[in-house]
Amino acid sequence: MKIISYNVNGIRAALKKGFIDWLQAANPDVICIQETKAHKEQLDVTEFENAGYPYHYWFSAEKKGYSSVAIFCKEEPNHVEYGTGIESMDFEGRNLRVDFDEVSVMSMYLPSGTNSARLDYKFNYMDEILTYATELRKEIPNLVICGDYNICHEEIDIHNPKMKGVSGFLPEEREWLGKFINSGFIDSFRHLHPEKQEYSWWSYRANARANNKGWRIDYNMVTEPLKDKISRAYILPEAKHSDHCPIAVELDL
Repeated sequence: MKIISYNVNGIRAALKKGFIDWLQAANPDVICIQETKAHKEQLDVTEFENAGYPYHYWFSAEKKGYSSVAIFCKEEPNHVEYGTGIESMDFEGRNLRVDFDEVSVMSMYLPSGTNSARLDYKFNYMDEILTYATELRKEIPNLVICGDYNICHEEIDIHNPKMKGVSGFLPEEREWLGKFINSGFIDSFRHLHPEKQEYSWWSYRANARANNKGWRIDYNMVTEPLKDKISRAYILPEAKHSDHCPIAVELDL
């Protein structure tokens, strides 16, 4: 199973930049989208269906044009879970899960800490999602949580490790991500590429992408029981529909 995660920073904008052609070429079995910034009724969903994804699910924020996640699948899942049941998280449309026979896949968009209020919200979300994921793994041991975590874990994951006072690389955020991994997840990319320095997000400022001054803040986190099933994990920086790029993991199920 080939799973791609992609923060598109607005699905309607991405469509205008050739997203459908890219999607057909990339050809994942499942693609987890973050930051769609759209409600399903604002889109012509036949575009996704004609591209080979007849099963598409959308979980949108109450506020239009904000946050929101989606998952497109080639095969119909057994079950779709919209949100987490935690109101403080769900009103911003940040979690969506599809369950198949051998694996469940979640699209997650963890908040960014752009100011003190949002940083407080981010830390609250981090606490709640760790508890939620810990409980969920008891029910669903074979789980992949894909998405934009808005945190660089290690110094190798950021172009300038001196940026310790910036949200996304705060010591507390990095410590939490370590705790999340140690609770029973594997960072699939780092698992297969312990020394590789690649990024999944670049600021729109100062020509950051052209100069590859990036951050690796998007992850395909795979639970421990799937460890030996991880055959490939890679980043796709040539896809340029967003300030992020897609990341992929392939599982031999």
